[in-house]
Amino acid sequence: MKPDNHEETASCEGAEDCGQVHACDHISRMLARISDKWSLLVVRVLGHGPLRFNALRREVGEISQKVLASTLRELEENGFVSRTVTPTTPPQVEYALTDLGREFLDPVRGLAEWVVANSARMDEARAAYAKRRGLD
Repeated sequence: MKPDNHEETASCEGAEDCGQVHACDHISRMLARISDKWSLLVVRVLGHGPLRFNALRREVGEISQKVLASTLRELEENGFVSRTVTPTTPPQVEYALTDLGREFLDPVRGLAEWVVANSARMDEARAAYAKRRGLD
């Protein structure tokens, strides 16, 4: 049985490539925090400017209230999103990208543009795979 990243990292003490293992482990943890579908979509939408919760939910699309709330908490925890509460009745909460979030917006936009430019190729590859596997 292959050890998980934690065990592999712990067992590399003194190994020449230990730095690489630690770097890969760190990168893997960071990507897990920020690279899910909803985080990328929320960052992309907030790139147009601050929004309140329901407006953000409408812009993102097919996302549940629970998933959006969880995604926003994680993005806030990791420094990508700020949450501002205006003391009115009822309180108004607005979400915006932080400096770190705005920096992250560039690779997010790049990825979105790549997906748009290459979706037909991916669809063709999927169709060819299905045909080869007899799934058509």
